[in-house]
Amino acid sequence: MTLADSIGWTATAVFTASYLTKEHATLRRVQMAGASLWLTYGLVMQAPPVIGSNILVLTAACWAEYRHRRSMRRATPAVSASAVPAGRRAEAA
Repeated sequence: MTLADSIGWTATAVFTASYLTKEHATLRRVQMAGASLWLTYGLVMQAPPVIGSNILVLTAACWAEYRHRRSMRRATPAVSASAVPAGRRAEAA
């Protein structure tokens, strides 16, 4: 088995595993890993369609993860130290 074959089969396994995830965040991260592996495969094989398509997939997954994290920050109000009771501050540290 060549290096390219190993990368390709690993990428296949990672993408297949993404269908077994239950959380959207995990799905995006597994897809980013798979797209990175497929991108590497495309570079090793010098296959422009594989390279191009996986740059797009990786970019889309990264953008979706960024949007999700940004929306989570906006949805979670910042809690100042003065708003937390003194006994709880020590527990949080």
